[in-house]
Amino acid sequence: MDKLAARPQAPRQDARLDRQAQLVRMAETLQAATAAADWAQLGEQVSTLAPQLRALAARGPWSAAEQSALRRLRAAHDGAQAAAAAAANALAVRLDELRANRDGWFAYALHGDAPSDAGAGMTHV
Repeated sequence: MDKLAARPQAPRQDARLDRQAQLVRMAETLQAATAAADWAQLGEQVSTLAPQLRALAARGPWSAAEQSALRRLRAAHDGAQAAAAAAANALAVRLDELRANRDGWFAYALHGDAPSDAGAGMTHV
């Protein structure tokens, strides 16, 4: 038997590097979706975090580098959560504005004088 064939196939250190790279990639994906305000993509990414992290954790204890990558992922998740909350709040404010001006929009609609831009004011030129 060849001496090379008796060696382990994948050293533990390589698996740790893969795990660290996966964590970094997960954080970058969250950050990209957050920056693009791609809420659908962000939702998909967040929904897969728990199973992915469980699978990675099952490989053994986290190294210091992996713990650093986990902190980065946590920060990316926290940033995504804050951005989603801010976007939801901005949407709620806009919906409240639209509700407050509902009678005006109905009047414009009835008379065919609705502004061409939904974000435009209630003034008619």
